[in-house]
Amino acid sequence: MSAKVLATNRKAYHDYTLYDTYEAGIALTGTEIKSVRAGRANLRDSYVQIRSGQAWLMNVHVSPYLAGSRENPDPRRDRKLLLHRREIVRLQSAVQEKGLTIVALRLYLKNNRAKVEIALARGKKLYDKREALAKKETQRLLQQELKARRD
Repeated sequence: MSAKVLATNRKAYHDYTLYDTYEAGIALTGTEIKSVRAGRANLRDSYVQIRSGQAWLMNVHVSPYLAGSRENPDPRRDRKLLLHRREIVRLQSAVQEKGLTIVALRLYLKNNRAKVEIALARGKKLYDKREALAKKETQRLLQQELKARRD
């Protein structure tokens, strides 16, 4: 099963500590899926909210399809996520009890269907971000040193 990644939320990996990930289907209109397939979606600052037992993807920008009619939906409208009931309950309890949030990580096509990878996350403090950057930098320098020794 190959998955064609259409959009990623790189900022989420930097701003949050990620825990469990879930795969969810996403309910899109006809012109929206055409626009998504063209790679015209943006996941920056997107998150999931659970309202009345349903999961909703918020703050995702899907550009209007150029060949569509004037009936194109609002680019920032809330989109329903397709998850199993037990997954929604698990996500909702984690958000309420542990103070976590749910962020969207990737938007991709799998078997010709649009899917969203979402994750439970906790926001990082500034010193956590600095620590992660320092660790990444030392790892990069170590790799360079090892490569230099092999050559």
